[in-house]
Amino acid sequence: MKLAKLLVVTAALLAVPAQSAPKGETAVLSGGCYWGMQEVFDHVKGVTNVVAGFAGPASARAEAVTINFDPSQISYAQLLQIYFTVAHDPTQVDRQGPDVGHSYRSAIFPQSADQERFARAFIARLDNAHLFKAPIATTIERGTFEAVGPDQQHFAKKHPTYSYIVVNDVPKVAALRKRFPAFYKA
Repeated sequence: MKLAKLLVVTAALLAVPAQSAPKGETAVLSGGCYWGMQEVFDHVKGVTNVVAGFAGPASARAEAVTINFDPSQISYAQLLQIYFTVAHDPTQVDRQGPDVGHSYRSAIFPQSADQERFARAFIARLDNAHLFKAPIATTIERGTFEAVGPDQQHFAKKHPTYSYIVVNDVPKVAALRKRFPAFYKA
C-alpha cells in the first residue's frame, strides 16, 4: 500500500477544517496489543493523553486505547490515517502480528454520531480504492472503555528493550516518524 495513494484517496475526507472548539476530543481505537497502539499515539502531535485498556461489550472486549486530542492541532481524520497506515494492519481478522484472538481485532469505537459517520465513510473509501492486498477488516462497534492498571500503561516507554516492544512496536513509531513527520513528536 502506497502512502501517496492513501493521501490522494483520503484527501476529500481530510479536507475537513480543524475545529476551533471544543479544546479536546476523544477517539477509541483497537488494533492489536494496546502497548503498541499507545506507543504510536503517544508520539502524535496534538494528542494530549493516551490510555490503554479494553473496549467493547463485556462479552467481547478488545485491547484498545482512548486517545484524547486537540482537534485544532490534529483532526479525527488524521488520527484515522495514522491508525490505518502505521498503528496496525487493518486487513487482519482477530489478530495483529504475533497476537491472535478476538481481543486483538481491528475496531473503531466512535464517541459520537459524527465520528461514526466519518469512520464508515473513511473505511468505505479505503475499501473502494483497493489500497490494501486484502479487504479492510476494521469494524465499527459500540461499548464502554475500561483502563488497565498502571503496570500496563505506557509499557513500551517503561520497557524499551523488551523483545516484544523492539520487534513489534518500535518499527511502528519509526514508520510514524518517516510517513508523517509533521505529526511526529519525540
